[in-house]
Formats: sequence, C-alpha cells, structure tokens
Amino acid sequence: MAFTAKDVMNLREKSGAGMLDCKKALQDADGDMEKAAELLRERGIAKAVKKEGRIAAEGVVGAYVSGNTGVLLEINCESDFVSKGEKFHGIVDAVAKVVAENKPADVAALEACPMEGGTVKDFITSQTAVIGEKISIRRFEIIETAGKIETYIHMGGKVGVMVEALDAQEGYETTLHDVALQIAAARPSYITKEEVPAEVLEKEKEILLVQMQNDEKNAKKPKEILEKIVMGKLGKFYSENCLLLQPFVKDDSKTVGEVIGKQFKVNKFVRYEMGEGLEKKSEDLSEEVAKQVAAMKK
Repeated sequence: MAFTAKDVMNLREKSGAGMLDCKKALQDADGDMEKAAELLRERGIAKAVKKEGRIAAEGVVGAYVSGNTGVLLEINCESDFVSKGEKFHGIVDAVAKVVAENKPADVAALEACPMEGGTVKDFITSQTAVIGEKISIRRFEIIETAGKIETYIHMGGKVGVMVEALDAQEGYETTLHDVALQIAAARPSYITKEEVPAEVLEKEKEILLVQMQNDEKNAKKPKEILEKIVMGKLGKFYSENCLLLQPFVKDDSKTVGEVIGKQFKVNKFVRYEMGEGLEKKSEDLSEEVAKQVAAMKK
C-alpha cells in the first residue's frame, strides 16, 4: 500500500516521533497507518528500556483541579532543557488529569491506570522514546474536598503548592491565592503550632538548650533558667514553621492568620519542590565528550 508525505506528517503528529522514523515505519508497515503507529510504539519501548538506568533529576511540578478534586504531581526527566519544553509540560498535564479521574493510591497504581489505549506506564515509556530522555513519575497528592482548592505553580514548575480551604466566605479568592504564594515562598511545615509533633518540639528544645549552654554569657545560669529562656525562643521556631504564625510575605507587619481572619480555614496544604532529595547527574564535560567519541568508534 502506497503512502504520501502527508501520511508521514500525520503519523508524526499522532506519535510525536521523528520524520525519518515515521517514514521508515510506514515503509515497514506497507503504508498501513495503524500498523506503522504500532511499530513506532514497539520501537519506542525498545529505545526507552535502554534509558531506565539513567538519573532523572530534573522535571516539573504540575497541578490540576476538576470540581472538588485537586492534584499536585511531580514528573522527572534528565535535563532542564527538556523540562522547559511544551511537550514535557503536556505529559505532566495529561498524567495529572488521569490522577484526578482515577484517584490511584500510589505511583504503582497510577502506572496501571488506563491511558490512550494502554496504561500510564505504557504512555510514559512511549514518551520517553519520543523525547529521548528517561521520564519517571515521582509522586503525587490528591485532595478531595467540599471546600475550595487553590493551586500555584512557581518558576514554570520548580515549586508547586495546593491548598484546601473550608468555610470560605464571599471574596476569599485573592487571599487564598496569596496564601498559596506564601507557602511557596516561606516553606511552612505546619498550619498551626498545635500540629507540631511532640518529638519535633523536644528536638528543637534540645538544640536551643545546647546553643544556650555553649554561650559564655549563660555559663553561670542554672539549667532551669536556661530552659525557661528556651521556651521563650520557641516563638521564633513557630513563626518560621507554622503557616498561620508566619509574617505575611506581602506585609510582614501582619501574620498570615491575621490576614486570613474569618475568610476561610486552611485545612491542608501540600508543597512540592522539584527534585527534593534526588541525586543530580554531575559529569565533567571533557569526560562526557570522550565517552561519546569512544562510543562512536565502537
């Protein structure tokens, strides 16, 4: 069966594969578009498998909200260049939508969810072949609520925030958005000081007490006095780590709690910073070039 240049273009748009790959697939499939698409998928999977050992330490945090469901999702790739591309952002958006629709329990369950005639894992594998870099779904969070959901993505996906607000009053929108910005900028760990776990508080007290004891000015003070001073210093810890006690980023004369007032109640928030805890590939440029040259000679 013959095929035309337009068929090649159509297959390229459908698959995202390169022009020459599409032409070769159509030749091998005797012009059958569906079979050619299947061949590309098969060849893409073979290509993608070779990339599984690579470190995917770049990527994007994306958000998706539909009705009363919100999703915050991180997907990683290998290079900053790819993470900034529209194609990669489209992958993140598409997978986030699947999370919202299926509400999987974890990444393994997400990978088994149906997507584009296969599974999410099939989709990621095929896109790995198209983009030419390892792609991996790292984590996601789902919020289902009878209240309101606000999301904020900073620096093109380097930081993502999702906030759940309950009992929202009329005109709450601007303040809730500001709270999402606050979380992105100030990195709180808790909403209120009551949420701070006892073990975290005890550890902080220990650190502050040692700091006090190591200060020459406090050398002659009894431990009981130092402990009282430490209790006073915990206020700074709370104001740095508890959202409602943090100075508001747009007006530090007020706390976030004072700015919110009775407009709504912050029930939950999630903050993802892309690549937290991931090892990044670090390789000397001359070594990388030497490896590529050696590979070409083989």
